[in-house]
Amino acid sequence: MEVKKMTKQISRFVYWTPRVLSIVFLLFLASLSLDVISSELRIEQVIIGLLMHNIPTLVLLIVLIISWKYEIVGGIAFLIAGLLYIILVSRANITWPIALSWSLIVAGPAFIVGIFFMINWFKKK
Repeated sequence: MEVKKMTKQISRFVYWTPRVLSIVFLLFLASLSLDVISSELRIEQVIIGLLMHNIPTLVLLIVLIISWKYEIVGGIAFLIAGLLYIILVSRANITWPIALSWSLIVAGPAFIVGIFFMINWFKKK
């Protein structure tokens, strides 16, 4: 009886972890776009800047909505998003310690969310 209860708790954890982490991750990404706000800009410029900075967040939000039912989509998309970010940062003209720290801060959570979605998908399969 105790094993069945423990298995159910693990299943709930595996189901909810990628969903909650991805919501927190998307909120974190959206908060990074707030650096657009400046007293020197007009409100239209701020709104356009916020929209432009949040395009990746909006794309990942759509992925999350699809992933709620189809975990494989979330697993693949978040892993690809992490890889794309690392590629973009590595091509930027910055020193490698900064590129590494940025990659860990942004791509790391994307990889974790992607891995959890993949675990959930394998478990369902």
